Amino acid sequence: MNTPALDTALAPRALYQDVAERLREQIFNRELEPGSWIDEQKLTAELGISRTPLREALKVLAVEGLVTMKVRRGAYVTEMSSDDVRQVYHLLALMESDAAGDVARNASPEDLAQLRGLHDRLEREVHQREFFFATNEAFHIQLLVIAGNRWRQQIVADLRKVMKLNRHHSLFKQGRPEESLNEHRALMYALERRDGALATRLMRAHFDNGLAAAAG
Repeated sequence: MNTPALDTALAPRALYQDVAERLREQIFNRELEPGSWIDEQKLTAELGISRTPLREALKVLAVEGLVTMKVRRGAYVTEMSSDDVRQVYHLLALMESDAAGDVARNASPEDLAQLRGLHDRLEREVHQREFFFATNEAFHIQLLVIAGNRWRQQIVADLRKVMKLNRHHSLFKQGRPEESLNEHRALMYALERRDGALATRLMRAHFDNGLAAAAG
């Protein structure tokens, strides 16, 4: 007897989550550019929804840092400053270098084989930027999953969303994918040899180099 009411209660939540995901994709694909005003009236017409789920979706994206809400001006796609970029890279370097050390010391042979498989894909995709970009992210995410700290995973996932707002992402720079691949080769060497200190140091250098490329 209670099922219909439960379904009704859950439906609005599912809708705003779907809208949030759609807007996320538009932001990451640069259909909504960093710094641009989000036209709520236009979006509700395009998506065939009311203002309520759209505004709930915008709140979700604001918490993630992808959208900035301005009083009496509405919602804007967040535009990252050079300081924002440095701060995000700094935090990613701290957490992912720590994770790399954990993986080198504690990962199973099967775990390392998964990372090796992703690395081998990077080797093949180094001249296919969009594929390389996606596989690179998958490698970093899988390393965090193997490291096993769910709080670290959540923080890094949110930071990586924000990092996609950067107009000058390091992998967009000419020659950076090849440099990044060389850094991944060294990291895989450290991981497969169970050298936690080296893996930590190499991952930190990987992010330092990425920041230098993004800021250059």
